[in-house]
Amino acid sequence: METLTGTNVKVNEEGYLLDFSEWNREVGEQIAQAEGITMTPRHWEVIQWLQDQVKADNALSIRGIKKSGVLDIKEFYALFPGGPLKISTKIAGVPKPKSCI
Repeated sequence: METLTGTNVKVNEEGYLLDFSEWNREVGEQIAQAEGITMTPRHWEVIQWLQDQVKADNALSIRGIKKSGVLDIKEFYALFPGGPLKISTKIAGVPKPKSCI
């Protein structure tokens, strides 16, 4: 259990939300701050795309993002340095992708 935006949300030992229904933009913003990310409209576009992919039951991977046409890998690393898929999915409130170690 962690308190974000004055609300208790359930997270696992790595900080991923256990229940997506507890996610909102403020929760995402606080997770981003904890990861050292200052969110911009471009960050939120990527977060929305990730959430849409998970809702559509599409597996997330760096390769899939590269092929998506949404952004290139260089931009992905620039937006979410230090592990872009791991950090971005945590901010998005979606489960950690199986491809992340």
